[in-house]
Amino acid sequence: MSLLCVRVKRAKFQGSPDKFNTYVTLKVQNVKSTTVAVRGDEPSWEQDFMFEISRLDLGLSVEVWNKGLIWDTMVGTVWIALKTIRQSDEEGPGEWSTLEAETLMKDDEICGTKNPTPHKILLDTRFELPFDIPEEEARYWTYKLEQINALEADNEYTIQEESQRKPLPSAAAQCSFEDPDSAVDDRDSDYRSETSNSIPLPYHSTSQPNASVHQFPVPVRLPQQLLLHGSCRDSCSDSVQSYDYDLDYPERRALSPTSSSRYGSSCNVSQGSSQLSELDQCHEQDDDRRERDSIHSCHSSGSFSKDGQVGFGQQGKALEVTSEEEKGRACESKEKKEDVTACPTPDLVLNKDHVPGPQESFPEENASSPFTQARAHWIRAVTKVRLQLQELPDDGDSSLPQWLPEGPAGGLYGIDSMPDLRKKKPLPLVSDLSLVQSRKAGITSAMATRTSLKDEELKSHVYKKTLQALIYPISCTTPHNFEVWTATTPTYCYECEGLLWGIARQGMRCSECGVKCHEKCQDLLNADCLQRAAEKSCKHGAEDRTQNIIMAMKDRMKIRERNKPEIFEVIRDVFAVSKVAHVQQMKTVKQNVLDGTSKWSAKITITVVCAQGLQAKDKTGSSDPYVTVQVGKTKKRTKTIFGNLNPVWEEKFHFECHNSSDRIKVRVWDEDDDIKSRVKQRLKRESDDFLGQTIIEVRTLSGEMDVWYNLEKRTDKSAVSGAIRLQISVEIKGEEKVAPYHVQYTCLHENLFHYLTDIQGSGGVQIPEARGDDAWKVYFDETAQEIVDEFAMRYGIESIYQAMTHFACLSSKYMCPGVPAVMSTLLANINAYYAHTTASTNVSASDRFAASNFGKERFVKLLDQLHNSLRIDLSTYRNNFPAGSPERLQDLKSTVDLLTSITFFRMKVQELQSPPRASQVVKDCVKACLNSTYEYIFNNCHDLYSHQYQLQELPAEEQGPSIRNLDFWPKLITLIVSIIEEDKNSYTLVLNQFPQELNVGKVSAEVMWQLFAQDMKYALEEHEKNRLCKSADYMNLHFKVKWLHNEYVWDLPAFQGQVPEYPAWFEQFVLQWLDENEDVSLEFLRGALERDKKDGFQQTSEHALFSCSVVDVFTQLNQSFEIIRKLECPDPNILAQYMRRFAKTIGKVLMQYADILSKNFPAYCTKEKMPCILMNNMQQLRVQLEKMFEAMGGKELDPEASDSLKELQVKLNTVLDELSMVFGNSFQVRIDECIKQMADILGQVRGPGNASPNARASVAQDADSVLRPLMDFLDGNLTLFATVCEKTVLKRVLKELWRVVMNTMERMIVLPPLTDQTGTQLIFTAAKELSHLSKLKDHMVREETRSLTPKQCAILDLALDTIKQYFHAGGNGLKKTFLEKSPDLQSLRYALSLYTQTTDTLIKTFVRSQTAQGSGVDDPVGEVSIQVDLFTHPGTGEHKVTVKVVAANDLKWQTAGMFRPFVEVTMIGPHQSDKKRKFTTKSKSNNWAPKYNETFHFLLGNEEGPEAYELQICVKDYCFAREDRVLGLAVMPLRDVAAKGSCACWCPLGRKIHMDETGMTILRILSQRSNDEVAREFVKLKSESRSMEEGS
Repeated sequence: MSLLCVRVKRAKFQGSPDKFNTYVTLKVQNVKSTTVAVRGDEPSWEQDFMFEISRLDLGLSVEVWNKGLIWDTMVGTVWIALKTIRQSDEEGPGEWSTLEAETLMKDDEICGTKNPTPHKILLDTRFELPFDIPEEEARYWTYKLEQINALEADNEYTIQEESQRKPLPSAAAQCSFEDPDSAVDDRDSDYRSETSNSIPLPYHSTSQPNASVHQFPVPVRLPQQLLLHGSCRDSCSDSVQSYDYDLDYPERRALSPTSSSRYGSSCNVSQGSSQLSELDQCHEQDDDRRERDSIHSCHSSGSFSKDGQVGFGQQGKALEVTSEEEKGRACESKEKKEDVTACPTPDLVLNKDHVPGPQESFPEENASSPFTQARAHWIRAVTKVRLQLQELPDDGDSSLPQWLPEGPAGGLYGIDSMPDLRKKKPLPLVSDLSLVQSRKAGITSAMATRTSLKDEELKSHVYKKTLQALIYPISCTTPHNFEVWTATTPTYCYECEGLLWGIARQGMRCSECGVKCHEKCQDLLNADCLQRAAEKSCKHGAEDRTQNIIMAMKDRMKIRERNKPEIFEVIRDVFAVSKVAHVQQMKTVKQNVLDGTSKWSAKITITVVCAQGLQAKDKTGSSDPYVTVQVGKTKKRTKTIFGNLNPVWEEKFHFECHNSSDRIKVRVWDEDDDIKSRVKQRLKRESDDFLGQTIIEVRTLSGEMDVWYNLEKRTDKSAVSGAIRLQISVEIKGEEKVAPYHVQYTCLHENLFHYLTDIQGSGGVQIPEARGDDAWKVYFDETAQEIVDEFAMRYGIESIYQAMTHFACLSSKYMCPGVPAVMSTLLANINAYYAHTTASTNVSASDRFAASNFGKERFVKLLDQLHNSLRIDLSTYRNNFPAGSPERLQDLKSTVDLLTSITFFRMKVQELQSPPRASQVVKDCVKACLNSTYEYIFNNCHDLYSHQYQLQELPAEEQGPSIRNLDFWPKLITLIVSIIEEDKNSYTLVLNQFPQELNVGKVSAEVMWQLFAQDMKYALEEHEKNRLCKSADYMNLHFKVKWLHNEYVWDLPAFQGQVPEYPAWFEQFVLQWLDENEDVSLEFLRGALERDKKDGFQQTSEHALFSCSVVDVFTQLNQSFEIIRKLECPDPNILAQYMRRFAKTIGKVLMQYADILSKNFPAYCTKEKMPCILMNNMQQLRVQLEKMFEAMGGKELDPEASDSLKELQVKLNTVLDELSMVFGNSFQVRIDECIKQMADILGQVRGPGNASPNARASVAQDADSVLRPLMDFLDGNLTLFATVCEKTVLKRVLKELWRVVMNTMERMIVLPPLTDQTGTQLIFTAAKELSHLSKLKDHMVREETRSLTPKQCAILDLALDTIKQYFHAGGNGLKKTFLEKSPDLQSLRYALSLYTQTTDTLIKTFVRSQTAQGSGVDDPVGEVSIQVDLFTHPGTGEHKVTVKVVAANDLKWQTAGMFRPFVEVTMIGPHQSDKKRKFTTKSKSNNWAPKYNETFHFLLGNEEGPEAYELQICVKDYCFAREDRVLGLAVMPLRDVAAKGSCACWCPLGRKIHMDETGMTILRILSQRSNDEVAREFVKLKSESRSMEEGS
């Protein structure tokens, strides 16, 4: 790092002087500085600028601009390559450079200029070297460094080998150069910075959000050198330092130059930041080091300088830098100082990532250097050490196990789903963060470096002047003794020179010294009456009177010296004067006071330069000002500048003065040359309008002064504004070469400040206690304050100058306790002084400030540097302002107030357009601090954590993040939480000046989360590739990350409305856990069932009707789901993914449970309660599944997962139905026995089925007796079911029993079965002879299934009602509607109802219900062509059917004898008993396709429509003397013909008639009506089937 000094001297322009009002802009790197504007074609600026240069390959751009009304125009530019600039400690005459019109660009950077102009500029540019030391000292330190380096040579391998053996720290390699939040980023270093003229600098080393991104695997823990390397200072030991200490080198001489600025006007942090005194620092015991750690935790040191080189100051292991007082304390004895080599030295690691380029930092060793040999030695030594010194972290000791206990999710790998990582006691990060780097609490700059401390000649003079001011102070001078006086001749006021008007009592006269003045002017006279009287009497020869006055003055001085000895003692100590010399000096001073003006004379040269902001007195809105200057009785005037309120005179006047109590009266007038003015001139001595005046005491003048004076009123009626600039040169006899009094005051103030703070206060600033509105004007304790006030009063120093001088002094100690508050108040009052202009004044704040005697540029530069230093300190606020110190927190608040005051100054006083907002600056600083804090806790996570929790020591390679375990991350989260909590609870409450714009707690959470998120994301990507940890560990980490996000991040404005990213990082691990959890769940299920089976599927309690396996299974599933739920996944897509996966697990587990139960269920049906409990289990599965469905989101659940669970519910329902059916069927045998007994009892019932009351009573009684067997059975079982079964299961069981009972009654009582072949044969072959029906009847009697009588039907009806009531059980059983509509009851009822119906009704029912009698003929045995015509009589509505049998075809029949087929057509339907029902055609011999063409007519009547009838066509083989044989059958329902009225078709012939259960029931009932011819014929017809063929 080199310090570039530029002095802009002057320029020569071609053209009219009036058109030039120019200023110069300097740009280097990305910092811009500007001179003031000066008028004329040969402007002279004579302004100095300093810049810190880290890249010598760039250049300095100098642009000259001409101020315009609307915009400025460029006069010309010149570009100077930095390589060509000389090295020198001395200012030179400068070089003239020709300004050129255009710039040349290369790679977005200026590389030259072209097109010369006629204008020239004189510049002096040089590189000032940061230090210089004698040759012998350079050798001494080089020797020391070689000793340190030699220690490394004793190790087993070299530095290079070590650097190759150990991987370089990843974070260091990650130092990106574009952090917008960095406090040390030059791009935001100054409100004047430009970012448009150069690319971002390549040496920012601020902490990066992704600094630790690629750290897997990390075998070695990142070293502490990365500690806070970004936003804190590069080895801050000298980047923000106080003024130089005047100490001899071996006894701690500071090495920074007295006049160099480490900051220029930017925030460049010093690159050459290794203080040389570090090398001489003694290593102290660990305890002492820790103690210093806490004492000096107000400041930290970064371990990388800007170009990434390794810096010093690491945790007490590397060579330390301490503050001045600590240096004195730590190294008092020579032995300690010599002990450097004996101290344990850390391993040195050469960090290859950070070797500087040839143009960074220091020149190369072999380059031809303009340095002295001593300096070259020194630079080489420092460069070497800066590259090599790097500390390895010390490992913490300890003993505790892993930091988190297993969580409450039993059996689920100890997942802690509700971590709370807030610890009651915050981690003491501050003491670790502050790197035993002591604090030099101030800014280093040309402004703050107090050169007056070393100017012995000046100090000697100021010492005398101070004694003179204090021995006979103005505040104690004898006041005039004014009396009203009458002038007898025209007399003029001594003060204002106006005539004392009036006839008598015109004015006031002092009785002692005789001075005369107006009454209004008496307060303006502040000369000491005694001195004045002495002078006057001396001149008039009144020696006695003179001696009396001198005696009085002597007495007064003696009293003063006796009463206030402490004042003179302090002055003596401040200026380090010996007692003898002091006594002698006191005598001289007293004599000087007594001599007064008698031996005093001076030559005064006054240049009236210019004025600004004058009052407008003319009607034109302007004035024609001129100035009169009067010293004693001599008055001179300037020329008149017409029509200008900001006139420039530049006129010089010379005066001789022989009276130190004289005054210089400078008055500004508006020249009037009209009649009114001439009349006025006749009446008064003044014809012109008064514009203002300033009265200057001659005694306040010294040396050469360039001073602005505010114009004052002469009377209360005066309208005055503005200020006048005077250059005054005073040559006092005997004091020809003396600095101006402002410089002398500065010297006094600075030396006093230095004495009270650094010498007496050991570096601390003592804040005086003061109250009231003017408390800010009290700078020191009473004694010191009196010294500066009296000096200021005596020599005319303005109070604002005092304030600014004290502010400058404090800026060198701004980090000391209490100082920021004082500085903030001071600056606020300085702001108020310049910015709050009065109503009568039209001078702008910036103009008022430009007239400051302190120096505009000087104060602005001071504030710029202070602003940058404050930003840097705020960027490490955690170190500089520890949360545990209320005093430092108050200082933090005051520091921000000070920043705000600087911003206010820039806006209101400098009137800059848009200076950086204080809130934004503080926010950027907070972010920078958090960046570096995160970097630090990341790199030192294990040490910090184990230090707090006393954990056992880990090997270095296991301390950082690893792919083998996840231990690092919970520790890091805990540290992050500690940081955020500290920010939230401590710093937010303090930094509350911008409540709308800055909440430190929220900014902390935001920055920490962003940095953590990047590291966590990349870490988990690495883990996903390797999967070396348990899924439960990932889940645990997921919960901690979720907790961190929910606790601190979710409600931050920056993240609102966004779906958080963190669930995506863990998605694969959660799915892996769900996969494993499925296997665990299935294993658990099998175990639970085995246990339940061993216990005999016992109820879990009297109220719970299911066994414990269900509870176990769902407890496990619920625990698993609870873990998923507690993840509270905010990403709906990922949550849906989890739900789909978990739904599959639920499906697998429950279906496996159901399968195992179904498989074993039949074996348990014989047990009493067990089947019910198993069915209850199934039902409970469904209930719990429903609950889980709701818990998983219900209607909001992902559609795929929802469908999966609904489908599962249906499957479980089906399984439960199947189990119920199996259970119901298990009662079939016992119910059969009961029904059989019922049938026996019913068969014995006799009697008519009429409706008489007796008959009804008899029927009820019989129904009871018939039901008794069944009721006895049901009673016992249903009572048991009601207690054992859950309600839903009970209903299912009742339904199954109901089904079995109904079917069995129908089967065994109403429609008894035909169990043997004979019964079935009798019905379905329908024997040719009707006598066979009697055989059927005998068979039925034999089977005890005789036909039911009407009474028996009535009994059964009543019995059914009773059974129905029983199953309904008063609402506790099956619903009545279900019972009524159950198909089983309806079937039974239907069968019973058929018993009571007529034959016609049954036949009609048969025809209507049997719609497929002839269908399904797969293998027809022939076909018959039929034509059917249907007629309906229009009058009677009778129907007539004409059937024409046309032919038969393809008859399949084998016979050995004659084959004579004929067709038989029968009309089947109701009301046919009295009509012809059957017709037959003629037979055709041996013809397998006979044609008949015969027509038959059937009359149907009008009772029923055609749909109640059907035609049955039967083809038979006619046989004589034996029964005709049936070939095939076909049925044609007339409802098919009714719609068309006619039909002709081929009817295929089937082998038999097809009918359903209803048809069979009707057939069975009609077969029992042996006395009914129609019934017998119908049964015969429908029972026919194809006969056996011969030979088959």
